[in-house]
Amino acid sequence: MKTAVIVFPGSNCDRDAQVALKQATGSEPAMVWHKDGTIPDGTDIIMVPGGFSYGDYLRCGAIAGNSPIISQLLSHADRGGYVLGVCNGFQILCETGLLPGALIRNASLHFVCKPQALKVENANTAFTSAYAGRDEISIPIAHHDGNYVADEETLSAVENEGRVAFRYAGNPNGSARDIAGVLSENGRILGMMPHPERAIGDHEGGTDGVALFESLVGAA
Repeated sequence: MKTAVIVFPGSNCDRDAQVALKQATGSEPAMVWHKDGTIPDGTDIIMVPGGFSYGDYLRCGAIAGNSPIISQLLSHADRGGYVLGVCNGFQILCETGLLPGALIRNASLHFVCKPQALKVENANTAFTSAYAGRDEISIPIAHHDGNYVADEETLSAVENEGRVAFRYAGNPNGSARDIAGVLSENGRILGMMPHPERAIGDHEGGTDGVALFESLVGAA
């Protein structure tokens, strides 16, 4: 199985993503520099990591969403490849149009960084199947612009189509309908603000992130 992590200037969770994917698959992911890198042929899973791409100038993820590597990411998605965008990666996926909605400043106007309780809203997805039977998990969050917003028509669509993967149990940022993670229409792309790659060992933020990577590898 082939995996890849896209690295932007300002990414700071790319190594966490690398470690999580290696632990899940047993092989090193390709670390792809956004400007002149190439996503290897046959890549199954691409992870867009967290951080502060381009210093979060303009809107978070706006500049990264127009990077040269994005055309390859879009082609991968068009082929039905799997994509996981975490935190800044979620913001970038929204900027590219791969996911609906947008992420704006937290309602509190403060940066939040803590373990966060999540409800597994749909355990019948490529990213959540290993959570079957578990109602609540804990995954770390660390963001300033994690307030998920969309128009009511879009929110109703993602609800009715089972595309809400996770909800916050105690909303830390004001996200519409407590949404913490949302899926694409084909279910092969997930964007989420919490960091599952920071919850893959007891020395970190617990182990509740392991099941997400297990689910994804199993689906791929």
